Amino acid sequence: MAVKIRLQRHGKKDSAFFHVVVADGRAPRDGKFIEKLGVYNPNTNPATIDLNFDSALNWMMKGAQPTDTCRAILSYKGVLMKKHLLEGVKKGALSETQVEQKFNKWLQEKEGKINSKKENLTDADKKRLADKLKAETAVKEAKAAKVAAKQAAAVPSTETTEGSSEENTASTEENA
Repeated sequence: MAVKIRLQRHGKKDSAFFHVVVADGRAPRDGKFIEKLGVYNPNTNPATIDLNFDSALNWMMKGAQPTDTCRAILSYKGVLMKKHLLEGVKKGALSETQVEQKFNKWLQEKEGKINSKKENLTDADKKRLADKLKAETAVKEAKAAKVAAKQAAAVPSTETTEGSSEENTASTEENA
């Protein structure tokens, strides 16, 4: 039986999320599976990946073949890196302590990159909102200036009509 690690689609139209599962290669995409390894949600930025690391590593060591997208997910989470290092232990090139040190170092670098991306995204959102507020303020001030100009132009014309109406009332009083 060819065992595959692949994605199983869930969710609504245009907002899909996926379960990462181990399944027989002959089973349908959303059909029967052996074990659920985690969840992948590409709708968030950065994509949310919740993966059972030990179980995924165990299946990889047993020979399960990941699909292209699952390979990218497993690589992102470090499963492929850990598998590579453990293969080195089997061959005698590395010791268990060296594997743990290398993997922990890689994991810290990866977390640093992820955190910097999240910070950059939040900074970009804050900057975008500040720019939007400045633009709205500028538009509001321009509209207020136009309204003030119209009101200033309207005030003298009403004074002239008031003055002429006063003259008309005075002339009608004289005629009476």
